[in-house]
Amino acid sequence: MSMRKIGLIGGMSFESTAIYYRHLNEAVGRRLGGLHSAELLLHSLDFQTVVDKQKAGRWKEAGQQLAQAGQGLERAGAQCLLICAVTMHLVADAVAAAVDIPLIHVVDETAHALNAAGRAKPLLLTTRYTMENGFYQERMRRHGIDVVVPEAPGRGALHDIIFDELCAGKVLDASRTRLMALIDAAANEGADAVIFGCTEIGMILDAADLPLPAFDSAALHADAAVDFALREG
Repeated sequence: MSMRKIGLIGGMSFESTAIYYRHLNEAVGRRLGGLHSAELLLHSLDFQTVVDKQKAGRWKEAGQQLAQAGQGLERAGAQCLLICAVTMHLVADAVAAAVDIPLIHVVDETAHALNAAGRAKPLLLTTRYTMENGFYQERMRRHGIDVVVPEAPGRGALHDIIFDELCAGKVLDASRTRLMALIDAAANEGADAVIFGCTEIGMILDAADLPLPAFDSAALHADAAVDFALREG
């Protein structure tokens, strides 16, 4: 059977992109058997250049940077795009507008899974940019989902764990304990699920250990891309 090429805008962080790469290939292998793997095109950005723009609030420039990467992937033959980082979906509209191929949006795919499971008040674990900008919550509300986030101290701690530790490949027990406390507090306040809203969150938390159902947005995002790649017609 023919397989569509998936274009990946990655490098944000490279740890995150490695998770996407593995999941995409394993998913294709499970579905097709044998030694099948995904047909992928990857533009891996220098993450520091993206982080500098994030810290300076230069989101328009970041959007242009990712849009140029998306255009290059389209010219190289990609038939859909994934931004391999939840936070950088803050500029997803700019990327989608710059190309003529579908951009598969991580928030939509996560929302579909939450709705299918009957969950409407998930705790979002992600960067401070994503928790505080509002774009994520607004898009989730279109699907009837009311996202909750930790209080300010918890948001700061979570942000630091992601950037200072997980993006550098560091997985610390003390940080896992801190994240578990955030989840317990949210469950006590009525949260009915947990969204792994940064790919790297899956490096430190195991869904089987949590008091609430977990939804790994990167896995859901990658699965949606494989659905597109293998869909006939």
